[in-house]
Amino acid sequence: MGSTIRLFLADVDGTLVTPDKVLTDRAIDAVRKLGEAGILFAITSGRPPLGMSMLIEPLSITTPIAAFNGGVIVNPDMSVIEQRVLPEELVVPVAELNKSFGLDTWVYRGADWYVPDPHGSHVARESATVRFEPKVMTSVDGLTSDVAKLVGVSDDLDAVARASTAAHDKFGDHVTAARSQPYYLDVTHPDANKGAVARYLSAKYQIPPEAIATIGDMPNDVLMFAHSGLSIAMGNASLEVQRSARRVTTSNADEGFATAVDRFILPG
Repeated sequence: MGSTIRLFLADVDGTLVTPDKVLTDRAIDAVRKLGEAGILFAITSGRPPLGMSMLIEPLSITTPIAAFNGGVIVNPDMSVIEQRVLPEELVVPVAELNKSFGLDTWVYRGADWYVPDPHGSHVARESATVRFEPKVMTSVDGLTSDVAKLVGVSDDLDAVARASTAAHDKFGDHVTAARSQPYYLDVTHPDANKGAVARYLSAKYQIPPEAIATIGDMPNDVLMFAHSGLSIAMGNASLEVQRSARRVTTSNADEGFATAVDRFILPG
C-alpha cells in the first residue's frame, strides 16, 4: 500500500504532536523522509491558523493548511485561500444547545478567539497550545457574523458526547458537529470538515483518494478516513475510531505518527 501513496494528511493534536504538544525530532525526520520519497505532506486541525504556524518551518510545509477542521484554508504564509463560516442565524442556537448540556461556548471569529471566562476549563491549556490569548465576551450576541468555529467545552465527557448527538439531531446538515477532543465539541460550517479537506487536496493536486493516506485519533478524523485509500488510527484513539481505520499505529506518547510513516507509508 505504501508505495501507492502520494499525499499524507495528518491531524495535529493527539496525532502529530505528543500529549504535551511537542513536535518530536523523530516526527520531523519522518516528514523529511516523506518529502524525499516524493510524498506530499499536509496538516489539518481544529486549531486556528496561527495555532498551526509553529509547525510550518520545522516540517517545511508547502501545502495548504486546513485550520478549524477545514473552516479556513490558508497558505503557509497565512494568506487565506478560502473560508467557510457558520450560518449567522445558527450561532446563538448552537450556544444555547451547549449551555443546555452544561458546556461553555468559545467563539473563533477571524483572527480572534472569545471565551466567557478566561479562567474557565481548558482555556489556559488551549492558550499555551495555540500561543495566543483569548478575548473575553459577555455573550455570543454581537459575535454571530464571520464565525469559523464554535467550541462547546466541558470536563463532563458524557455531556460533550450527548451534546454532539443533539447538535446532529437539531441542526442536521446545516452544521458539522464532531468532537476534536473528548472535552471539545467543534461546530463548523457543514462543508468545513476533515473529509472536505481530503477532497480539497485531492482535487488541488489531482491525486485520487486511493493514493491519499490519513491519520488521526478523534471522531472528527473519521470524516477524512472515508476519503483516503489508507486510513491510520492512533493507538491513543478510541476503539470506535480505531475500528474506522484500516491500520492502527502506536500512541502519540510513543511516536505513533513516525511509526506509521515507517511502517505503513514509505515504500519498501
